[in-house]
Amino acid sequence: MTMEFSHRSVLLEECIDGLSIKPDGIYVDGTAGGGGHSFEIAKRLTTGKLIAIDQDEAAIAAATQRLEPLGERAVVVRSNFCEIANVCRELGVEAIDGLLLDLGVSSYQLDTAERGFSYQADAPLDMRMDKRRSLTAAEVVNEYSEERIKKLLYEYGEERYSASIAAAIVRERAKRPIETTAELSNLIKYAIPPAAREGGHHPAKRSFQAIRIEVNGELEVIEPAIRDAVSLLRKGGRVAIITFHSLEDRIVKQTFADLAKGCICPKDFPICVCGNKPILKQVNKKPILPSAAELSENPRSRSAKLRVAQKL
Repeated sequence: MTMEFSHRSVLLEECIDGLSIKPDGIYVDGTAGGGGHSFEIAKRLTTGKLIAIDQDEAAIAAATQRLEPLGERAVVVRSNFCEIANVCRELGVEAIDGLLLDLGVSSYQLDTAERGFSYQADAPLDMRMDKRRSLTAAEVVNEYSEERIKKLLYEYGEERYSASIAAAIVRERAKRPIETTAELSNLIKYAIPPAAREGGHHPAKRSFQAIRIEVNGELEVIEPAIRDAVSLLRKGGRVAIITFHSLEDRIVKQTFADLAKGCICPKDFPICVCGNKPILKQVNKKPILPSAAELSENPRSRSAKLRVAQKL
């Protein structure tokens, strides 16, 4: 099964450059996936160490295999990146030199039909990145109130037809439970106006994204994870984060900006009384985007954005 885990490492060279790796440094890849980014970080280390974290059991198996040739330079831990402080503490690590987060869904997760992430394959409605979590997509779709479904489709999927989709879901589940991705995808397709089905993204893309975010609690862990990582970073250490949609990117951008902000006193104060000092500096003011070459090789990278910040 391990060899089947495939995930192209997005913005790979840009991430390695952004982290400015020191051979004796300690680095954390908080979303190890198949181990692509992790391998490239770890192979640049001599006396340093890479901690590869992932919550997905299949990813852990794949990353362990990928990193095995690097011996003690890499350790693989099954956890959520929001637990970075605890993971480091348990490993006896007091400070790190860099953190990488790739917040995208892996190709493996999308392409493995039975995981229930894809609107293009028929499978049970699951969408859990970590099978130890109890909440599934089926529970969201069949048990959440119409108002709650509408709200999460609008907020997490930025779906303009959230009200009509939520209403259609509630009508359908009143007859019988909605159990598969194909049932849900088809229902969404016919819940939106015919003109909105033409061209562009699949009609179910935004809704599936929203439900996936809800099931995995994806957005709520980003800011605290960044703050925990920054508190662990040594001076000059870097954090590099890849996002794949505007909601994630907004959280990363705002958190970086907040940590890079110094004095928060009103502008008319003659002297600073708050004592706030900037903790980070943003290495790149604008996000780094995939090159034309990468886009042609991996179309799934088209929405990727990389932001890098450095500890002051």
